[in-house]
Amino acid sequence: MHDAGSPMFLDGDVAELLVSREQIQARLVELGKQIASDYERLNPILVCALKGGVTFLADLIRCLDFHLEIDFMAISSYGGKQTESTGVVRILMDLNASIEGRHVLIVEDIVDTGRTLDYVLHNLETRRPASLKVCALLDKPTRRIVPVPLAYVGFEIADKFVIGYGLDFNEQYRNLPYVGVLKPEKYL
Repeated sequence: MHDAGSPMFLDGDVAELLVSREQIQARLVELGKQIASDYERLNPILVCALKGGVTFLADLIRCLDFHLEIDFMAISSYGGKQTESTGVVRILMDLNASIEGRHVLIVEDIVDTGRTLDYVLHNLETRRPASLKVCALLDKPTRRIVPVPLAYVGFEIADKFVIGYGLDFNEQYRNLPYVGVLKPEKYL
């Protein structure tokens, strides 16, 4: 499944390719155009949800040709080898910059139940940003428990446990250049 010439060792753990490297790169260009039309004169702060969002953020900002800043938050709602959110959200690392009066775009890897993102949105709203929107690489709307507004979405996907392009299972597989479905025997 690795599409850069030689097969990756990790490809054997992938049951299905959902979004190829080429599809991701093409969608990044489209998202960049959409975001630029909304933010190009606003000097926004892009807030990346660590760790999963880093790959998406790094590629996304290369498609944005305007002044911007980035900051990071580490949020946890999973623990250990779980494939389901615990529903308990914790901020492990907070922003360094003040967002008061600033335009903020949260860059997320995946939105599933919506619980974690809802918590983050409410937390950041208390800091009085000028605006607060979300850009998610992947959206699983069939899993949504808490409705959350998504301004920009890369891909809508089915309810499958996905890895790659920053998404992990037990801190592994983030380095795959595509989004795939992890073979069940790898996490059961």
